[in-house]
Amino acid sequence: MFTGIVTAIGTIAHVQQRGDLRLRIAAPLDPARIDIGASIACSGVCLTVVERGGEARDAWFEVDVSGETVSRTVPGMWEQGRQLNLEPSLRLGDELGGHIVTGHVDSVGVVVLARQEGGSWHVAIRARAEMSPFIAEKGSITVNGVSLTVNDVRDRPDGSCDFLLNIIPHTAEITTLGQLGEEDQVNLEIDVLARYLKRMQSLAAAR
Repeated sequence: MFTGIVTAIGTIAHVQQRGDLRLRIAAPLDPARIDIGASIACSGVCLTVVERGGEARDAWFEVDVSGETVSRTVPGMWEQGRQLNLEPSLRLGDELGGHIVTGHVDSVGVVVLARQEGGSWHVAIRARAEMSPFIAEKGSITVNGVSLTVNDVRDRPDGSCDFLLNIIPHTAEITTLGQLGEEDQVNLEIDVLARYLKRMQSLAAAR
């Protein structure tokens, strides 16, 4: 389990095709605190560490990325040189600073607006119709692994929606979100509470 609070930006240093993809990700982490078999969210995708090494602030770890994961995430995000938002899984006693995040991507959204206003970055993302019922004003959503609050939702005639985000300078600086531009694609994970509420609503309507 994660909270959507990114602790570092990593870079894909090497990609090897082994049926699945084997990635080596370089990151300013401490390898002594990266356990084999541990989970690390990589731009919102929960992956398992299979190797690790390096030194403190200059570490690397390796993960396997299945074809299923590749097909459900942003096209091209697993290529060498790409930057990823990193968050190790929660440890007992850690602060729940964002919201509950599973690291399972629900859909890919498209940035339809990205502009700076004051010191913040205003971003609008278009979500597919199947995602719209789970996105609400002042609710939580995970974008490329980052826990964010939805400022506004604008429904569209085809069932899709545009939701608006305000990315503060700190978040833009310590994550990849400050690099977003229009037409970029992003990994989306809906709030787990919204998922359960939608299920309860569906069951109640069927009675």
